[in-house]
Amino acid sequence: MTDRDLQVVIGALLHDIGKVIYRDGTDGRTHSESGYDFLKNEIKIKDMEILNCVRFHHGRALSGARIDDNSLAYVVYIADNIASSVDRREKMEEGKGFELHTPLQPVFNLLNKNNGKAYYSPSHINVEKDINYPTDEKKCFTKEQYRNIVYNLSDNLKGIELSVEYVNSLLEVMEANLSFVPSSTSAAEVPDISLFDHLKLTAAIANAIVKYLDLEENSSFKEACLKNEKAFMEKNAFLIASLDISGIQKFIYTIQSKNALRTLRARSFYLEITMEHIIDELLIELGLSRCNLLYAGGGHCYLILPNTDECKNIFEKYLEETNKWFLENFQTDLYMAGGFSACSAFNLKNHPHGSYEQIFRNVSKSISNRKMNRYDAKTIRMLNSQIHDDYTRECSVCKKVAHTDQDGLCSTCNALQKFSAKVLYSDFYTVEYGEMESGLPLPGGYSLIVDTEDSLKKRMQNDPNYVRTYSKNKSFTGKHVATKLWIGNYTAKATFEEFAESSKGIKRVGILRADVDNLGHAFVSGFKNTENNDKYMTISRTATLSRQLSLFFKLHINKILQNPSFSFEGNQKDHRNITIVYSGGDDVFVVGAWNEIIEFAIDLRDGFEKFSEGTLSLSAGIGLYDDTYPISVSAIEVEDMVDHSKELPNKNAVTLLEDGCFHDKISDGTYKWNEFKEKVIGEKLTEITTYLASVENQHGNALLYRILELVRKQDEPINFARFVYTLTRLEPEKNGDKTDDEQKEMFTRFSKNMLQWINNEMDRRELKTAIELYVYLHRGEEEN
Repeated sequence: MTDRDLQVVIGALLHDIGKVIYRDGTDGRTHSESGYDFLKNEIKIKDMEILNCVRFHHGRALSGARIDDNSLAYVVYIADNIASSVDRREKMEEGKGFELHTPLQPVFNLLNKNNGKAYYSPSHINVEKDINYPTDEKKCFTKEQYRNIVYNLSDNLKGIELSVEYVNSLLEVMEANLSFVPSSTSAAEVPDISLFDHLKLTAAIANAIVKYLDLEENSSFKEACLKNEKAFMEKNAFLIASLDISGIQKFIYTIQSKNALRTLRARSFYLEITMEHIIDELLIELGLSRCNLLYAGGGHCYLILPNTDECKNIFEKYLEETNKWFLENFQTDLYMAGGFSACSAFNLKNHPHGSYEQIFRNVSKSISNRKMNRYDAKTIRMLNSQIHDDYTRECSVCKKVAHTDQDGLCSTCNALQKFSAKVLYSDFYTVEYGEMESGLPLPGGYSLIVDTEDSLKKRMQNDPNYVRTYSKNKSFTGKHVATKLWIGNYTAKATFEEFAESSKGIKRVGILRADVDNLGHAFVSGFKNTENNDKYMTISRTATLSRQLSLFFKLHINKILQNPSFSFEGNQKDHRNITIVYSGGDDVFVVGAWNEIIEFAIDLRDGFEKFSEGTLSLSAGIGLYDDTYPISVSAIEVEDMVDHSKELPNKNAVTLLEDGCFHDKISDGTYKWNEFKEKVIGEKLTEITTYLASVENQHGNALLYRILELVRKQDEPINFARFVYTLTRLEPEKNGDKTDDEQKEMFTRFSKNMLQWINNEMDRRELKTAIELYVYLHRGEEEN
């Protein structure tokens, strides 16, 4: 980044800091003046360009300011307008029509035509705290809470140098303190964009504008951004760009049986770090910061960039170099597609109508075209003419032809195997320049190594090859720290065998895969609503939505696993016997004890429904497997179950314990979540469990197997009579005491329910699943 890039990013990130000072009640001046004095006198910032971005970011103040015509304050002013989607020339934080202590509302209040009235409690991001779910209770900020925020900001900002090395650390400080502080408290606006999200987006837009306007040599910032503001808003000054890695599943599930679970997690995490590294290196090449990253997860990312030829050329060249690196290291297993679409500031606010959706359609089309035409003729000829020397062999894991060790592993798979032993319990992952024997390769000639906090501090000071560090679920501000990565890293066991052994009843491993339904539509069109003329379709809400989903699947999922809620027995558990393999921007892959996997699936769905106010849903698949079953096969099978869940109208379903039966293309193992929780488990499984627990019948499981078989064959008339006969064999024997009447009454109710359920198609399929669950939960050791 140039000095001017640095100044505009820092100025934009700090431009509204005066709002928290104004809201704490100790300073009655405008928030622009309060912020200016705070940064100048308290934080001791001396750079006048940065200070002017804070002091003069509103139109009225800017019009009379005695500053240079090329002051960055003009850029931050228009970037602020674009990010907030309102005209800041007249609107101010102070005065009438503002509710200064109002809490932040979730963007889910407006998503998918919701008309929610929920609020977040005043808070800050803390991995130790419970999830800050939206509630109907409106808990306003107090002046004391705002004073605490000011104190934290003051303490944090004093420890950060205003230099390119510390830009991302500054971003982390703002995220930690301002994620639940509303950007606007105007009664005329919906306070659903946090001050952090607004500042981050303003910085991204401002940096892009500076690079775009550098091409217009005859125009000053004052003329372009203030005097001719509307004309600039109409220019295609921006690019919405995207990167997408293909081949992720094949890469992750290509493993040996030895240490399979550990290796699975390591390969997944390695790809995640590789994607973050690719993003950071591209942003560095472009002279931008992580402010310009709108979304990253699951091998995808979106960025906002300047629409310049230089930017597009760098993007294309970096894409080409990355794919060359993928070919050299992973042959054709991994490929990165990229695309972008030019847009104006008006387009980012959906002017003209429909233009916002079109941006993302264009990007998606570009990505699809790249995937269909991966390699040019030159690359294909190179692939077909590769010659390997006599000392190369096929790697026993990834099948790449390369030099292998005594275990038949190529250098990358060998490094991944070593890395897998450290990935679970390390907090810092460092990027070094050059190849390192103990490191994993990264694009561009870099290596990834694991650090402790002590070794990291030494490396930062003394290692000339040090590039940056990623910290896991932990803020660690310092030189070159790129970002804190939220990582779903909950783990309870190390092997599939341990999970099977810890399960209740039948000794099986459970696998859960789940993803958000219609997420692409939510990002592009989720805030579309003709009743309000689509006024909430803005880039700020898309960015906020993506960050909230990342928080849920990368951070909050750990808390849901640490604090179990649902259980088959109804008792409270203190932990889950589960390990997260991957949890990203919108999807989840976890393994564990089979019964706890099902319980957690319900917890996850309930938590997500609460988190998103029911505006989004999950579809899932759950598979039960012997601990020796190949994970590469089970992963595909469970993914097929997810697809079966999405076959239900409106999706929002779970598929498990399939028996091959389908009705109207819907699997008999597929249920809406509420049906599964309330009817299969809450009604039928509970009835079976309650009755069989009250009587002594040594043939209970065997008879239930027989009943299950007859339920499956109920289309044959004779089987109803057989069902009734088998049911009578579950009647308790008479003891000749007063318990006979009680047990008879229980059997009467039980048999009545069973007969009613078998004669109804929906009840019958629910009964099948409930019986299977009961049998699995009560299967003895000798049956395993």
